[in-house]
Amino acid sequence: MPSAAEQLAANFNFGNFAKAKELRQRIMFTLGALIVTRVGTYIPMPGIDPAGLARFIGQQGGGLLDIFNTLAGGAVSRMAIFALGIMPYISASIIMQLFTTVFPELEALKKEGAAGQKVINQYTRYGTVGLAAVQAFAIAVGLEHGQGIVLDPGWFFRISAVITLTGGTMLLMWLGEQITSRGVGNGISLIIFAGIVARFPQILGEGLEGARTGALNPLVLIFFLVFAVILVGVIVFMERAQRRLLVQYPKRQQGNRMFGGESSHLPLKLNVSGVIPPIFASSILLMPMTVAQFNAQNLPDWATSVIQLISRGQPLYLFLYGAMIIFFAFFYTSIVFNPEETAENLKKYGGFIPGIRPGKKTAEYIDYVLTRCTVIGSIYLAVVCLIPEFMWQNNISFALGGTSILIVVSVTMDTVAQIQSHLIAQQYEGLIKKAKLRGARR
Repeated sequence: MPSAAEQLAANFNFGNFAKAKELRQRIMFTLGALIVTRVGTYIPMPGIDPAGLARFIGQQGGGLLDIFNTLAGGAVSRMAIFALGIMPYISASIIMQLFTTVFPELEALKKEGAAGQKVINQYTRYGTVGLAAVQAFAIAVGLEHGQGIVLDPGWFFRISAVITLTGGTMLLMWLGEQITSRGVGNGISLIIFAGIVARFPQILGEGLEGARTGALNPLVLIFFLVFAVILVGVIVFMERAQRRLLVQYPKRQQGNRMFGGESSHLPLKLNVSGVIPPIFASSILLMPMTVAQFNAQNLPDWATSVIQLISRGQPLYLFLYGAMIIFFAFFYTSIVFNPEETAENLKKYGGFIPGIRPGKKTAEYIDYVLTRCTVIGSIYLAVVCLIPEFMWQNNISFALGGTSILIVVSVTMDTVAQIQSHLIAQQYEGLIKKAKLRGARR
């Protein structure tokens, strides 16, 4: 079965694209919004000394700060207005999704459809403001304790930092929602995608410079570049992998004509959750650690010991990161795919899985197959996302690691699929208009 990219390449011609006015508008809006997100990563937060900040970032030597800086599109190293990135919104979304499974009131709102989801989204925005404000205040205090970073320490700087960083996060959240509704692709994922891709040239330049000066073995750099290409192929294969369940539809007679009797497939992806588990796991693990890294000099001894235990490259960090990815893979799959609802829809339209009774037994069978697919998918995600840890130990940036490549490839595939669906819809609309005109002429 050809992928969306292959279908788009086979069916693409500039004539169809030129006729798809709405698609062009959506693409231009998406590009414009992404440009705004990139510009924001270069606007510095007021009250920061660039030279002092550069010294502080250089002393950190990568680690968790490098990961968070990559996901924020380089805004952390410049302490720009978008330094918090979109992570507070993602964290608030995680909390709200967990709450919907705990509190019956929120679960009832979720079942109300679009109206209930609108209320939940509003609660998520409120939570984003709170989380962003707390994290911005902690970063501001940490910057004040850094030598020569803040020009005029005090409450005025702290309040301005909270307002600036929180406002930046809310602007990113709004842009992400606008891209999703008025552009092409998932807005939040595209913002993270743009930040990672924007750092690729810089990282490659640093790698080549390291190879030239001898700081990095050229063979190691070549190996990881080749490995990255192979990894892209593996990710594409796994993201397209499906377990297809055969679905039969019974024959029915209406008058003298026989209808139905055909068979179809119910596709179950190995990785239903996509890139959400790595992003969720990163946001939970990285944000507290990054805030602690900014305040390392003021932490008690026990907190310093805990940070050392779960610092990047340590066994406990690897375990927690992998376990969170696996957990969120199952958790998010259970949210986006409901076997009982799928089984009910099959029964409603007369479909059934051969050898399985319709209704509850079909739901149990779909859940059985989906669980085993998710086991494979979650292990694949964990393995791919833990690869950067070995690359980091060889002085390769996180931006060339498995997590970043996974996000870039998955978001690209999803966006291309949406473009393909818009082009197909435009072609169908053209055929319908032609049929109506022919009917009117007759």
